[in-house]
Amino acid sequence: MNEIIEKIKSVERELVKRAQSPIARYNAGGKKHKKQLAFHKCKKRNRWVFGGNRSGKTECGAVEAVWMARGIHPYRKNRPDVFGWVVSLTAQVQRDVAQKKILHYLRPDWIADIVMQSGKKDAPERGVVDQIAVKNVFGGISVIGFRSCDQGREKFQGSSLDFVWFDEEPPEDIYTECLMRVVDKCGEIFGTMTPLKGLTFVYRDIYLNQKRNPEVWYEFMEWADNPFLSKKEIALLENTMDETILQARRYGKFCTREGLVYPEFDESVHVIKPFDVPKEWQDTLSIDPGLHNPLSAHWYAVDYDGNVYVVAEHYRAGEDVDFHARALHEISERLGWKRDGKGRISALIDSAAGQRTLSSAKSVSELFYERDILVNPRVNKDVFGGIARVKSYLNRKNGLPNLYIFSCCTNMIREFKGYFWGSGESPEKKDDHAMDELRYYLMTRPKNDPPEADGVIKRDKDRLIRKLRRPRRFG
Repeated sequence: MNEIIEKIKSVERELVKRAQSPIARYNAGGKKHKKQLAFHKCKKRNRWVFGGNRSGKTECGAVEAVWMARGIHPYRKNRPDVFGWVVSLTAQVQRDVAQKKILHYLRPDWIADIVMQSGKKDAPERGVVDQIAVKNVFGGISVIGFRSCDQGREKFQGSSLDFVWFDEEPPEDIYTECLMRVVDKCGEIFGTMTPLKGLTFVYRDIYLNQKRNPEVWYEFMEWADNPFLSKKEIALLENTMDETILQARRYGKFCTREGLVYPEFDESVHVIKPFDVPKEWQDTLSIDPGLHNPLSAHWYAVDYDGNVYVVAEHYRAGEDVDFHARALHEISERLGWKRDGKGRISALIDSAAGQRTLSSAKSVSELFYERDILVNPRVNKDVFGGIARVKSYLNRKNGLPNLYIFSCCTNMIREFKGYFWGSGESPEKKDDHAMDELRYYLMTRPKNDPPEADGVIKRDKDRLIRKLRRPRRFG
């Protein structure tokens, strides 16, 4: 009987310990916000958090590493002996940030051993840790190793790893080397960073995902996502930063000194899952022609409240008018897109398509017209007016956008994310074909200024719309 009582007391003591530990409080939701949860639940093997300073990004990276080492991850299959690396920019940054977080979430009785690079292992927080042996709940021993980018790429060779956590953005050669370390175990890469270095390989390979890697996933975190930050402190910080720095340090957005043309674009808000568009919503196509450059064409629909939906795209370089015309007809057939009595499709097109050249007796507009695509080249090409119009559709005063893009329109989404002002007064003329024809289309629409009046009916309607259009995350 005494043995049973002692076992019960032992269990109760263990439960009290767990309830008091930081990892237990995090698990219970006391330190976790919604975007951290989305990161932990994601099953992709190359996932990143782009976050502003103090947004909670490092917190979820450290917890992810501890969960995997302990074998207690609540959202994925656990193993008894895990080997992973935590990669910081320098040894000093490792000690002050990532290492400190890992030690915070590792209970002392979970640690089997500590190997130090410098300092004493009975006071690891004061030195630089080489690796921590962690007791796994399945009876094995896991290892969390620490590396810093200032050690050079050679220090990242040889090991076979289950995970690598990058705390802040590494050099590209070290990132590539770490990809090789997780290949044989089908391991995981995860990173938490504030994008302060501009348009680097992370912008190209993760944010734009130009290589179409199906395992890539990312999430943005900003100050407002962290419920533990003081609004007063946020306001004070905002007042000390210019717009470009604020985009990175508050919102975790990639920026150049010139800045994004459409910082209002938020993939988690403006990109939605495709659905069957009612015939009555179908409006027209808009085309930015190209031969060597891509031809960009999108199908636009408008609902009864004036919200615009980009529902399909054709985006291809190096093809002739015959190829593009066939593709436009095929996609329209698949969509059940409206045609006139002679089976022809209507579209807007860049006015330059109406010009004839020495190499062709007919203009691009005429060639499309002969292939039953009735193009209208009378479009408003005012760049600044068009950008203002797009911005008005991205961000209404009542907080709801009037522009939604189906997730299948990957090239338009990519161009939105990479559309920057140039060094002069105009956007960079680079990867802007979808941006051009989007402007042509929206300039045919009315200005989108929502009514200022606010009443019970309007508030109820807005609440219903928000419920129906609750943002979804894809990819």
